[in-house]
Amino acid sequence: MPSVLVTGASRGIGKTIATHLAASGWDVIAGVRTEADGARLRAEDSRLTPVMLDVTDENHIAALDQSLPQRLDAVVNNAGVVVGGPMETVPLGELRRQLDINVIGQIAVTQAVLPRLRASHGRVVFISSLNGKIAVPLFGSYCASKFAIEAAADSLRIELKPWGIHVSVVEPAQTDTDMWRTADATVDDTVAAMTEDARRLYDRHLEGLRKSIPRSQKIAVPPEKVARVVEQALTARHPRARYVVGLGPKLQLALITVLPTAVRDRLLRGLARQPGR
Repeated sequence: MPSVLVTGASRGIGKTIATHLAASGWDVIAGVRTEADGARLRAEDSRLTPVMLDVTDENHIAALDQSLPQRLDAVVNNAGVVVGGPMETVPLGELRRQLDINVIGQIAVTQAVLPRLRASHGRVVFISSLNGKIAVPLFGSYCASKFAIEAAADSLRIELKPWGIHVSVVEPAQTDTDMWRTADATVDDTVAAMTEDARRLYDRHLEGLRKSIPRSQKIAVPPEKVARVVEQALTARHPRARYVVGLGPKLQLALITVLPTAVRDRLLRGLARQPGR
């Protein structure tokens, strides 16, 4: 039975990936941030083995050597958060938290498990996003973190080739998880954290964001679709460097990335209902 560590497995995409791989015969070590999350996960699916893993906690990272089985065949770096808001107004502490979890934390986990993956000729999968290729307004911090993890994955893929360790990036677009179901509340929290002057400056931007949320919720794909793509990245004889989840996002990526910058900006501004003047 192959073994895999899945980070951020207590809910959302990570939980779906963990349960899907367990059902497919994998020995799944599920990274969770709290004991309560671990107990709940174990009660819901006895096939999962929860392990305390806040990817920003150096002690948790160090403890992985004792927590993981001797043989590890793969790691799925899924843990992540979304920090929204205009780049001008994002508190620097929140920006650091965004990068600490989505970039440094994922790399820290990968560094910790590479000795095992080297022995098993295993695989590394990073859960990125379509926003790792396409930056959108009001999510600059999140997009920056995903662009960064894409670059890190590219470097790792080349560096780890001599040991037969494959590195893949999975790029979902909107996914039907808590993040999008509670998107309106998240915008409320973002607005509440802004100063009065900032809210006044970006009022039309934020209103446009609110209006664009129902469309994003409508086109969101089930997390099971992401989990199936992850399984493909873990089991394909010749895994690809990148897996875009869904035909629609593939077409978006193919179109938007080849457009002239000015045209792309107008298109993205329109889709996000952002003011142009």
